[in-house]
Amino acid sequence: MITAIVLAAGLSSRMGRPKMTLPWGKTTVLGQVLQVLAAAELDEILVVTGGAHEAVEAICDPAGVRTVHNREYASGEMLSSLQLGLLSVPPATETAMIVLGDQPGIQQEVVEALIRSYHGTGISLIMPSFQRRRGHPWLVARELWPKLLEMRPPETPRDFLNRRSGIIHYVEVNTPSIVEDIDNPEDYLKSKP
Repeated sequence: MITAIVLAAGLSSRMGRPKMTLPWGKTTVLGQVLQVLAAAELDEILVVTGGAHEAVEAICDPAGVRTVHNREYASGEMLSSLQLGLLSVPPATETAMIVLGDQPGIQQEVVEALIRSYHGTGISLIMPSFQRRRGHPWLVARELWPKLLEMRPPETPRDFLNRRSGIIHYVEVNTPSIVEDIDNPEDYLKSKP
């Protein structure tokens, strides 16, 4: 069983307003991410909320997506949301797909390629790569979760990945979307449909 953990708990301080709720085509930034994940072969989608959690949950409810609220979102950074997500998935989940809620350019083909790679190799850490740059989403098997769960700030998920660079299996993709997210108004205006 693969559960997508969507990290959507940020303060959106650089954006100046909640990123997840910004219009994106006929939906929102987060709505677009959820649509792509729903179209892929995932067993469950879990969204970790934080800032503007009521508005974010209002996007998730109609999509039938489960949410969990990170009460430490203002001080815990991304690591606390990732850890809460791992602790909140069903016991049957073998692997988590770590997804950024502010990455509406996410492509179904990339998600499905990562899933096929996991099923085909059984490797415990799988990441997409575009022109030798790794990005999101990425897969991490349950056997590695204890290492993520024992981390404390100022450590970050990037530290976890850097320490395990030798065991990462890379899936080469032909899209820069894996390294593109929306951090500020300029990013949003440049990329919104």
